Amino acid sequence: MQYQHNKITNLKLAISCLNSVIIKPGQTFSLWYLVGNPSKNRGYLKGLVLSNGAIGYDYGGGLCQLGNLLYWMILHSPLTVTERWRHSYDVFPDVNRKLPFGSGATLSYNYVDFQFRNDTKHAFQLKLWLTEDRLHGELLSEHKLSFTYKVYEDYHFFQQEMWGGYTRHNSLRRKVFDNNNQPLTDELITENHAIMMYNPMLADATADKRKQQ
Repeated sequence: MQYQHNKITNLKLAISCLNSVIIKPGQTFSLWYLVGNPSKNRGYLKGLVLSNGAIGYDYGGGLCQLGNLLYWMILHSPLTVTERWRHSYDVFPDVNRKLPFGSGATLSYNYVDFQFRNDTKHAFQLKLWLTEDRLHGELLSEHKLSFTYKVYEDYHFFQQEMWGGYTRHNSLRRKVFDNNNQPLTDELITENHAIMMYNPMLADATADKRKQQ
């Protein structure tokens, strides 16, 4: 639990660099450019990190939660994601998962960044804050938006590989609606592929047992 408490400290430090940032037309937002090096000297603590499917601990660990939130927010806006990475390993089963698999954005200073560009004619402002048990975000526009967005999962499946393990695959798509809730487009956002670090059949059996109880 100490690493969870450390993550809160790390998130507080990072969002203090991002909260209230304004992204003007033509500008690109870079998380690491604004946050800088999450080092011990700057007050960051050791938190959980994932590397090549293994769990470890390092200074600034836990900031992927911030990347996940920002990516999900930007997908529900007219802003353009220009750099996003995800883990190539699926480490944990979908216990209490609220969002589709592959809808996050991993971070690693300073070469695995999250960036987006404002290709609209209007400025946007980013708001981020922490409550006792939640990380919150809000994206504000100086003008009322003409569209709404729905992000959903498509073509999700598990596959057993010749080497004996499993891989997981899906696509993320986005529907765009006008202000009358009429559908305009249905576009592919990205495809996700990951090596699984658990047996999906065993995970499903556990979930079924919980339902029966």
